[in-house]
Order: sequence, then structure tokens, then C-alpha cells
Amino acid sequence: MLVRDFMVADVVCVEIPGNRDDVLRILKRTGISGVPVLKDGELVGIITRKDLLRKAEETQLGLLMTPDPVVIRPDAPISEAAQLMVRHNIRRLPVMDAGKMVGLISVADLIGAIAQLRITLPIRDNYISKTYALWEETPPLSLVGRILEISGYDAIPPVLVEDGTLTGIISERDLIRHSRIEDGVEVSDFSNGTDDDEWTWESIRDMHTISYGISRIQLLPIPVKNAMVKNVLAVPLNAEVGECALKMRRARVDQLPVVNGNKRLVAMLFDRELIKVLLPDQQALRKN
Repeated sequence: MLVRDFMVADVVCVEIPGNRDDVLRILKRTGISGVPVLKDGELVGIITRKDLLRKAEETQLGLLMTPDPVVIRPDAPISEAAQLMVRHNIRRLPVMDAGKMVGLISVADLIGAIAQLRITLPIRDNYISKTYALWEETPPLSLVGRILEISGYDAIPPVLVEDGTLTGIISERDLIRHSRIEDGVEVSDFSNGTDDDEWTWESIRDMHTISYGISRIQLLPIPVKNAMVKNVLAVPLNAEVGECALKMRRARVDQLPVVNGNKRLVAMLFDRELIKVLLPDQQALRKN
């Protein structure tokens, strides 16, 4: 199974010089998590949802992007793609052939490959992650975005505090969908003294202020329940790898909550963890 068999050939890209607002519109419209950045037709970087959320006031694509992205050949095995994604903690690899980008392979594409393999390994032993939850009334979304950034998670399953019932899930994709561009003006004070400084004479105190415009990506001031995805697809602890990959593929989701026999949330299954089944050290487990 080679990269060329699962990569996307028709890749959505952005060009330098370009506009951050255009990138935001692309991510909102398509639901994808990142786009390659080209300059004069050459690959120079990648911009992701994380970049937009973490650098909310940055507008220049050259400063938003991650330069010199990790790449892969079209004739490489998908196990190599999985290795690179796990090692570098990334979700996509531009596919390069003779110095030109011919496609893109992502974690979602590897999940599609895993679904075809019909792997019967249980997820509970090697692939689930500990998690935590939010109350569905948690406001505002900016707080949720900060929690995601600090935790390193791509998604959080909100629950009701009263009975712990799983009511929905919120991810970076949902934050991007509920964001907007806000323009404003800020003022910087470059005064040489203050009224509290007894050594500053009124006659020589220079008052210098500079006003400048800013444009930032702002998350809407709404509670989690108004942005989260409801009717969440969950899986039990004894679910199999191939079964879960197929569910992710069909539902086009990056994660699945894992529940026990009482339907209580006990863990999360992230696609970036599930692709580890393709690593060479997992091959013996798959054969057994």
C-alpha cells in the first residue's frame, strides 16, 4: 500500500503573498485542517487551524505558516507516512515528485487505508487516550480555545455536570466555524513619565501615543453547547481498530469518544493515535 494510492491529488493551496482571511474562509468552507503555502509555484510551508487560532492577530501568511514542511514520495509505503506523522506530530504530508508537489496525504487518508485492512485488534490496549470534559454551558469559546491549546488535544467531549451524560463534542474545526475577523484600534503610550514619578517634571514630561489598527480572529462569545457537535458517535472499549477506522471515515471525524457499558465517557480515540497501527513495531500485533 503506497502513498500514491491514498493521497489527494487535487490539493487546495494558498499563495504568498496572500491573505489570512482567505485561508480562514477556505478552512470554514471545506472543513480541512490545513493548506500548503506556495511561492512562485514552489512549496514553502503549511498553514493549519492551530496556526490561525494561536496567532489570532497575525495576517501575513509567511509568519503564520510552518516553513519547510516534512514531505514524502508518492512511491513510499503508507507505513512511512504514518511514521513521519507520529514522529513530527503533524497531520499532513505534501507528496513531492521531482521537486514538485503532486498531492497531499493526511491522517484522514491513512484512516481510510486502515479501514480497508479490517484490523481486528481491540482499541483498548494501545490506542485510546485519557481525556477530560467540559460542562456544555462553559462560556466563552475563547476559553475553550485556550484549554485546547494548553492541553494539546484536538477535541474535548463536553458533558452535563449533573449526571455526566455525554452530550456533544467540540473540536478546532468547530472553533474555526464559529470565528470571525474583528478590526479595531489599539493605543500605545510612550510617555517618559507618570504622575506617580516624583522625579519627572511636568514641563519635560513628553506624552507620546501611537494609534494603530489591528485585525484579529475572534471566537464568538457563546457557550460550548451552541458550537459543539451533537448526536456524537461513540464506541465501546472492546471496539476493533478496523471498525473504528471505518466509522471515522464514514462520519468524517477525527476522534471518537470511548464509553463503558453504562454509556459513561472513559477515554477518547484520536485518529492520530489510531494510525500507529501502521507502524512497523505494530505489524506483529496485527498478525497475531
